[in-house]
Amino acid sequence: MSGRYLGVFMHFSDQLLDDGADIWAAQKAHPFVTELAAGTLDESVFRHWIEQDYRYLLDYARLFAIAGAKARDEETMTDLLSIAHSTLDNEMDLHREFAADYGISRAELERVEKSPTCEAYTSFLLRTAYEGSIAEISAALYPCGQGFLDIGEHAAELSEGPHRYTSWIETYTSDEFRDVVDLMRGFVDRCGERYPGEHQPMREAFLTSARFEYQFWEMAYTQEQWEI
Repeated sequence: MSGRYLGVFMHFSDQLLDDGADIWAAQKAHPFVTELAAGTLDESVFRHWIEQDYRYLLDYARLFAIAGAKARDEETMTDLLSIAHSTLDNEMDLHREFAADYGISRAELERVEKSPTCEAYTSFLLRTAYEGSIAEISAALYPCGQGFLDIGEHAAELSEGPHRYTSWIETYTSDEFRDVVDLMRGFVDRCGERYPGEHQPMREAFLTSARFEYQFWEMAYTQEQWEI
């Protein structure tokens, strides 16, 4: 169950974030993030991120849909299916808008080949969705949502004025996105309370996804492709 930290009640989602603090710090310091915040990120790097994240989000939405089907209570089913819809409707619209700025059509986005990192990350998420417990799924999906909110806030703090990536920052610090992350956090905390025996598998799933989040920034920044 959720523990206590220095005598203060601590939600399990906070315990996971504490476990992943070094990974969070590395993400915030990554040049993709710092250059995006400054508006100096190379457009070809951002284009690669758009293409790969679009393919990632299709599977991320599937993760929520599968989790919703596995859920046993109405609140969790409603939350998870709502997030799946929000991802497909709102977040992917942002990617389509950015893609349009680069002359990339929706059909072209859907034909993009996943990079090795994107393939590995989405395969891990979908394997967890199909084979893992509902508690493991909650932890595996959490780093993406909470990470983008935290990095969006960090980028907003670093940004010195409007630039080409301001809409990206605004999207991931918006009230709508905060509401989505709150639903994810609530899902994690309910699972942490209900399944205390699952805490270690939850930590492992959380940290694996968190590491993939860092690698995703690196993949985009280096414009990773298959070598063969």
